[in-house]
Amino acid sequence: MQLANVVGTVVSTRKEESLAGLKFLVVRPLDASGKETGAQLVAADAVGAGPDEVVLIASGSSARQTVQTDKRPVDTVILAIVDSWDVGGKTQYKK
Repeated sequence: MQLANVVGTVVSTRKEESLAGLKFLVVRPLDASGKETGAQLVAADAVGAGPDEVVLIASGSSARQTVQTDKRPVDTVILAIVDSWDVGGKTQYKK
């Protein structure tokens, strides 16, 4: 799992039938200090996340192990909305 920030949305009226009903969001992975790192990813949203929220994402085969994404061609999924996180006794993020 990886921490990420929701930075946008994806709207697609035409898509593979097995993706019907999924909401897609653009996320940017975060490092331990909360800075965005790496490239943007499109993630299926399994928890109702929204813009500017910090979330936990899973990628690869793990992304297909949620109720929402089971047996769907999804490579990244949002599986939790983060309330807070601490590193070394220091709060890095609090909702």
